[in-house]
Amino acid sequence: MIESPVTAKHDRLSAFFDAFQMSVTVAAKDARDAVANLVVVGEGGCARSVVFCPHRDAMPDRGGDILAAATIEFGGITNPLMNAMPERIVIPLGESPTLQALTAAFVTEASDMRCGRQVALDRLCEVIILLVLRRAIDIGSTRPGLLAGLSHPAIHKALVAMHDQPSRPWHTEELASISGLSRSRFMTLFPKVTGTTPAAYLKAWRLTLGQRELQRGERVKSVARRVGFGSAAAFSRAYALAFGHSPISLRKPGPASRDVAAAN
Repeated sequence: MIESPVTAKHDRLSAFFDAFQMSVTVAAKDARDAVANLVVVGEGGCARSVVFCPHRDAMPDRGGDILAAATIEFGGITNPLMNAMPERIVIPLGESPTLQALTAAFVTEASDMRCGRQVALDRLCEVIILLVLRRAIDIGSTRPGLLAGLSHPAIHKALVAMHDQPSRPWHTEELASISGLSRSRFMTLFPKVTGTTPAAYLKAWRLTLGQRELQRGERVKSVARRVGFGSAAAFSRAYALAFGHSPISLRKPGPASRDVAAAN
């Protein structure tokens, strides 16, 4: 009998915020042509909309007055959620009182040089981006991919399960059960919606998480175990095939390694 890991919670965003660090760089107040991918647009000092372009070189002409602008880095090309987003997301603030209030606070903090300014901007932008991403998921996508999967009423449940427990040896029957689908229906629908198979998606997600841990200085053997590979050798082979170089070449020296080097 298969033990079902079904839970009442299917949080489609938390895993990405856990895995990828966000950084915020605020543009100068009078820098209309500054490079930025998060912009608050308004008229007469009144904010009208938020524009976010996940791919920062795709920021189009925004029109109107720019009340505040910032460059948001959220994992770069390694973050599959950012890669899945459309080139441009525009949210009229009249449709979201919560976003309107956060945006007003963002504009105020960006305009003033008060103590704790960067901390406030980091927190505000993180929540603003979260709400923007929620909106993008609600809208969905007509093209197969992660965004379409996160938007799908059944498939997103399997994606969340894999995101939250990447080291679990997931079986098709379990993922189908979580999605509320038969095995055959799940195996037909998942690739149609996401553009890949459940096994291939899980492997790619594990490698993405592994890459992030290696960049933080973790050891290959411990990373392989935590992200769900049976051995360091299996992880290394899959990693080299996916990224074109061995995982050991990416790993930064951890604190212990640096201490040993300093002692020598």
